[in-house]
Amino acid sequence: MWAETFPIIPSLRCLAIGPFGGYILRVPASRMLSFGPQENFWEMGDTGPCGPCTEIHYDLAGGVGAPQLVELWNLVFMQHNREKDGSLQPLPQRHVDTGMGLERLLAVLQGRRSTYDTDLFSPLLNAIYQGCGAPPYSGRVGAADEGHTDTAYRVVADHIRTLSICIADGVSPGMSGAPLVLRRLLRRAVRFSTELLRAPPGFLGSLVPVVVETLGGAYPELQRNSAQIASLVSEDEAAFLASLQQGRRIIERTVRRLGPSDVFPAEVAWSLSLSGNLGLPLDLVKLMLEEKGVQLDSAGLERLAQEEAQHRAQQAEPVQEQGLRLDVHALGALQRQGVPPTDDSPKYNYSLRPSGGYEFGTCEAQVLQLYTEDGTAVASVGEGQRCGLLLDKTNFYAEQGGQASDRGYLVRVGLQDVLFPVARAQVCGGFILHEVAAPECLKVGDQVQLHVDEAWRLSCMEKHTAVHLLNWALRQALGPGTEQRGSHLNPEWLRFDVATQAPLTPEQLRAVEGTVQKAVGQDEAVYMEEVALARTAHVPGLRSLDEVYPDPVRVVSVGVPVAQALNPASQAALQTSVELCCGTHLLRTGAIGDLVIIGERQLAKGTTRLLAITGEQAQQAREVGESLAQEVEAAAARLSQGSWDVVEAQRLSKEMGRLIDAVDTAVMPQWQRRELQATLKALRRRANTAVRKLEMGQAAQKTQELLQQHSEGPLIVDTVYAESLSVLVKVVRQLCKQAPSTSVLLLSPQPLGQVLCACQVAQSATPAFTAEAWALAVCSHMGGKAWGSRVVAQGTGSTADLDAALSTARAYALNKL
Repeated sequence: MWAETFPIIPSLRCLAIGPFGGYILRVPASRMLSFGPQENFWEMGDTGPCGPCTEIHYDLAGGVGAPQLVELWNLVFMQHNREKDGSLQPLPQRHVDTGMGLERLLAVLQGRRSTYDTDLFSPLLNAIYQGCGAPPYSGRVGAADEGHTDTAYRVVADHIRTLSICIADGVSPGMSGAPLVLRRLLRRAVRFSTELLRAPPGFLGSLVPVVVETLGGAYPELQRNSAQIASLVSEDEAAFLASLQQGRRIIERTVRRLGPSDVFPAEVAWSLSLSGNLGLPLDLVKLMLEEKGVQLDSAGLERLAQEEAQHRAQQAEPVQEQGLRLDVHALGALQRQGVPPTDDSPKYNYSLRPSGGYEFGTCEAQVLQLYTEDGTAVASVGEGQRCGLLLDKTNFYAEQGGQASDRGYLVRVGLQDVLFPVARAQVCGGFILHEVAAPECLKVGDQVQLHVDEAWRLSCMEKHTAVHLLNWALRQALGPGTEQRGSHLNPEWLRFDVATQAPLTPEQLRAVEGTVQKAVGQDEAVYMEEVALARTAHVPGLRSLDEVYPDPVRVVSVGVPVAQALNPASQAALQTSVELCCGTHLLRTGAIGDLVIIGERQLAKGTTRLLAITGEQAQQAREVGESLAQEVEAAAARLSQGSWDVVEAQRLSKEMGRLIDAVDTAVMPQWQRRELQATLKALRRRANTAVRKLEMGQAAQKTQELLQQHSEGPLIVDTVYAESLSVLVKVVRQLCKQAPSTSVLLLSPQPLGQVLCACQVAQSATPAFTAEAWALAVCSHMGGKAWGSRVVAQGTGSTADLDAALSTARAYALNKL
């Protein structure tokens, strides 16, 4: 094995070996430490492949003083699968999974006590020192690192490497999955660099060339994309710096108002967080409070997190939220006062940056009216009140056209340190009503500045443009007469109802996804323009719903300018997506990333509902689908081998059942789910047929052996080994078939002390002698349970004294006979 040629290292303190061992030549036996499954057993989770492991640990202290052990290498002998019931089953294909810590090994070879002291990190740490106003890096940790300066060095160096590599691989900071992790890392690095290292603005982006120089040889993607990486990092850094400074002021202002024993309000922390408005990671908020000696209201924060999770969990069937509304009396009063409808045109005020990110404009407005939760108009609201807010204009998108409402916050002009969270905006008779939580007094006449939650809005824009592409792709696949029956979207998913003559086939679903993917891959421009409604009346291919549209109406066209799309002679609307729509959309299709239809069901005859996801979630769904497809292919290959015993056949049948459950519930492409479901149905049928044949053959063999052992008589009570209760029952049935006047009870001892029981009473037995009572008497004696009918029964128990159990069975039967 590989370990036989591993060079001898004096400081190799131990090789920790699991149950199946491993060795290194010439290493003293005292350094070979064997541990049990608690230490030397690797598992990927509650279920899945696992096995014993062998670890190599090295003492960086070189045997001087207290050991400083680090794990250099790990070998996992992948030979088991952890089932849902906690049991371990052998894997059909076994292998060794090996992993080595490159940077740890480098520390050993360069004689360093820390990976940060190696030449993989020293250029970065030196660049950080050159660009900041902090003292040089000295490698201090824990309590010795006063002011956390060296910790900040390590955080910034580690995070800028991670960010650079991931962005080079095509993963950019975002709002879910891996992009969300990157976003948190970047913002943590910004905070440590600016507040602890006193770095100037744009500092993180300046470190990217150092990462490229250090790692570019191993990762050529870094060299090809260095300018884009630096631009994206700098752009996100600049955006977050403004939020960080505002967040710091809000924290300081809130802390000053706290009493000696007060905790920091959960609502304020939430409004600062990534899930709220400013986008500060919650762990960063907690750290900033810890540095001030202030405790956060963790219980309140957990409550808010649960509410957010419940809100996001509303998947295909969203519930209409009970928000504040303006009734007819309130609307009549506004009209009598001559209040004009809300100008919401600023919601379209956004643009693309050169780096590909979006820049959303703010909006200054005046408070025209305030409403309490019961709809009463008031001149002002106080601290802690939830209210409805009417403004002369807004950049918030109010829920309509199937698109979820924006959320975000507003501040009073001149008082930027108090955030008024906006939960949603609704259209009420031409007015936009904002639902606001007021942390301080707000009055009619106040000037406010509105900020939409940019990540939330952008996700909605991605989904809405994806809805248009999906609508167009369905027409391409099903025919130009295909009609949309409705849609709904939020940042998590999109739902689309379409008129169909029959359920979509897997081939049609796959073709629809392919059409959308092509448009996304081409990164086509999305054109939007308001035109007179009359111009849209006779345009071939123009998509619209059976509803009243405003005049002028907004037209959204993908890949073709609106003027060209509306020219009846161009036929452009037949070749691409052109729709009447008031929603907010992307300016280019590439930001969608990907689209996967993950669900499909019939709402009613002639209407199919599709559920889809985009971006990182869609890519993850494809990975899940591909992984399950590989598992199904491997299971089919094992099934095709055809040479198994009963145990292997039963394991294959169980594996088919597990895969069916996994495919049914996984978030994966629906076309692939349907294909795998059909394949697995056939495979399980084959596996079950094989199990039955093998069990019948095994039962026949054991039946003959038992008939030879027992002379003819009214009773057979014995033990026999059977791989399962199913086989044992078949042996009992065959015995009684060949000896119809004989009553039979068999026990089968299993590993770990379990005992299986099966019995059948002869038809000529007295009515008082039933199989269920017989099995119950024996299994109760073994501390188990039994079930069945008057004629046939089965059960389980556990005993080390089989002879006593057999005696109980004979005594019960003879008493009844």
